[in-house]
Amino acid sequence: MQNPRISLDETDSRLLAALQRDAHLTAQELGEALNLSPSQAGRRRQRLEAEGLISGYAARLDPARLGLSVQAFIRVQMARHGTETAIAFSRVVETQPEIISAWTLTGEADYLLRVYCEDLGALNRLIHQVLLAQPAVARVESQIVMDQFKPDAPLPV
Repeated sequence: MQNPRISLDETDSRLLAALQRDAHLTAQELGEALNLSPSQAGRRRQRLEAEGLISGYAARLDPARLGLSVQAFIRVQMARHGTETAIAFSRVVETQPEIISAWTLTGEADYLLRVYCEDLGALNRLIHQVLLAQPAVARVESQIVMDQFKPDAPLPV
């Protein structure tokens, strides 16, 4: 079941946009940016958190500075489908820290995985020793990112 859309006014949209740029903004700073008192800005933020629009806060790390020089997208095609197969594959994906996000897809590939690895050898090990080692996996295709010219952007609000 899909979550119902939550209606936002212009101030809510501006607040969410500001927090996506800088989640460290205090109620004082938010209030100044939105032309609200700090208590009004704080209450709005708390309401948006309670309604589930803000699901958490995180720091964006620089993968290159962490020694993660290879970013890739991996398309996975399954040999067979079913609930048990999907659960087993999702457990494998969840245990691999190199896989930072995963999607189920329509079309030829069943899954799309975004990964960060230290080097090509680590990517090769992930593909051959982890993904292709799964009995239900029929095919894996990787695409190595040469350059990310647009960083992960905030959601349009």
